Amino acid sequence: MRMASTRSTLEKFSSNLEESMGLREVDLSPKLSPVPLNRDAGRRPLRNVGRVDINQVIPDPEQPRAEFSDEAIERLADSIREKGQLSAIRVRWSEELSKWIIVAGERRWRATKRAGLPTIDCYFHEGEISKSEILEQQLIENLLREDLQPIEEAKAFSTLMTINNWNGKQLAEALRVPQAKVSRSLALLRLPDDIQEQVAAGVLAPRSAYELSKIGDDKVRRELAEQVTSDGLTRDEAASVVRQRKGKPKQQSRGTRQTFASAGGWKVIVTANRRGSYHEIEEALLDALEEVRLRIANGIQIL
Repeated sequence: MRMASTRSTLEKFSSNLEESMGLREVDLSPKLSPVPLNRDAGRRPLRNVGRVDINQVIPDPEQPRAEFSDEAIERLADSIREKGQLSAIRVRWSEELSKWIIVAGERRWRATKRAGLPTIDCYFHEGEISKSEILEQQLIENLLREDLQPIEEAKAFSTLMTINNWNGKQLAEALRVPQAKVSRSLALLRLPDDIQEQVAAGVLAPRSAYELSKIGDDKVRRELAEQVTSDGLTRDEAASVVRQRKGKPKQQSRGTRQTFASAGGWKVIVTANRRGSYHEIEEALLDALEEVRLRIANGIQIL
């Protein structure tokens, strides 16, 4: 009787025993449709994207951008309060500091902190990332957003060239920027510190400062910088003053006309009443591009 009773009890609870050992007669896992929902097609989860306590994130002390507009940060903070954080910042882990260090997105971090949010969305870099790669990412982001001050940009260019043993052409190719931009930017570092400070403060336009860099005498540079700022000279006027100081006569007007055709059938014609160089044409096209982008931003239509 005892044997039969024991067998009966085992049979009664056998399904529970088997399940406790991981065995099931019937697969109870949910059946998935062989065809995914349209909204899930192409979606892939990312394990290195997530949210972290904002106090666990700190700025990179070697970030090329040193100054942030308080007004711009406040505007972004207002947007984050209203709509939330729209894009994650990129961070890397520091064992030494036991913190996440910002690779790109310090402006968003500052605004998120000012908005009073306790956490921040991050893209977490896994593995090692070199100083050169960090600086390159920071430079690219700032250049795309046009956030860097001219002297900050020049110093970052110089640092990246030193780290990688690059020349100006290699740097321009790596960052996808015109080589002329790199040359003009680096020329600012040849100016004495007090003139660089004027450029950083916005007192002296970087293009006028670039013209001053063509003179080797710091005393003359300072004199001309004073003249440019006090008289409010344009870049062309500054260039003329520099030529006169160097003893070079103003170029005689022979005229320049260059036509550039695009694949879409558009033609861009650059003209001037004097002879010019391709570097000057590039500067003119960059000025025109800035104006076009401004008109697009302001919704101005072509009549």
